[in-house]
Amino acid sequence: MGLAREESKNLGMPDLPLAIITHPIGGESITVIHQRADDALAQVIRGLTGDAATRPAGAASSAGPTMNERFTFADEDEALEAFHARRLTDGLPFVLPTAERVQAMIAGSGRQPGEVIAIVPPRWAEATVENIAINAVMAGCRPQYMPVLIAALEAAADPAFGLYSVQATTHPCAVMMLVSGPMAQELGLNFRHGAFGPGFRANASIGRAMRLVLVNVGGGIPGEGDQATHGSPAKFSYCVAENEVATPWEPFRVTRGFARSDSTVTVFSGEGPHNINDHVCTSAETTLTVVADTMTTVGHNNAGSVIRGDVLVAFGPEHAHTIASGGMSKADVQKFLFERARNKVGLLKLRAMYKAENWPDWVDQSDDEALCPIVGKPEDIHIVVTGGPGKHSAFIPTFGTSKSVTRKIQPRR
Repeated sequence: MGLAREESKNLGMPDLPLAIITHPIGGESITVIHQRADDALAQVIRGLTGDAATRPAGAASSAGPTMNERFTFADEDEALEAFHARRLTDGLPFVLPTAERVQAMIAGSGRQPGEVIAIVPPRWAEATVENIAINAVMAGCRPQYMPVLIAALEAAADPAFGLYSVQATTHPCAVMMLVSGPMAQELGLNFRHGAFGPGFRANASIGRAMRLVLVNVGGGIPGEGDQATHGSPAKFSYCVAENEVATPWEPFRVTRGFARSDSTVTVFSGEGPHNINDHVCTSAETTLTVVADTMTTVGHNNAGSVIRGDVLVAFGPEHAHTIASGGMSKADVQKFLFERARNKVGLLKLRAMYKAENWPDWVDQSDDEALCPIVGKPEDIHIVVTGGPGKHSAFIPTFGTSKSVTRKIQPRR
């Protein structure tokens, strides 16, 4: 209800009548569903034909500060506490966005402060260079990180990514950023030991800045714009870089159609990375079979959405070289995993979220033994090498109805 009220207000209809349907719907009997439909129908008719509905008690959500609001505080402690109280943070300590710091961050972008980079749902507010810079300061970014953050926000705003759904869903996905190219080393992005983890300012602060923009500009506040059931630690910060020096294949950006000299950032609606542990296999086929088996759990969204989404497999360098030593190209790996990472139709039918229109046409839905892939085509299984030594890789499922988007990182103008 809070999200609906906020949405109607943001779209210029603050008095829009709502039909309130009792939660939950999923897993209820058909009798309960029919009763709730009848109850909703009466509300819909009232809303269409009568006066504007009175808001139910407690339905309104906090509006938060306006985008142009400025604050003055007696001291730093008062400022920090005020920001936390207004829910303008991710709950962690942050750097105060003073005017001087924000101006330095804007200068790092090489753009005008009022330039609009993206429209961020569910608040549908403009992410300008200035308010991106404010959140980048809070996150602890250096000014030279701004081009990465701006390119990532441009990618996330692409309709193919579906940022509104990613922001507001009950699913625990986060906006994951994958940086590929010379800029990764130039900025000090970590791509070796602990590539997905803490300890490196560039990864941590760029990922955190994205989250703060999604909260403070886009309104992705837990329980309001963000309806995630559990959320994820990835929602604090989710920025990783390609270990290009260790990859046996062409770089990720080249696979995506960019030049080797380019630097790119790709956004995924990623769940947290799922470990793939294999210290035994010594051939490409056996190693990839372990990877495929890990990818076939029926609990993630891709297993049901199939033709609508894509996934990421982040190979550790050791696994990648074991596979490449067998003569397999990146395209060969994609094809192998596409053919092996499949579930039986009969198993998928047990779950109500699996809809026929989400499966490829060639899957025989009448045959419970037929196999259904987790994506629509091999190219939807994206491959990157990252991390340090060790026989581990990672599988990153996604929201399922979202496609990853890549943008070239434009150097400071």
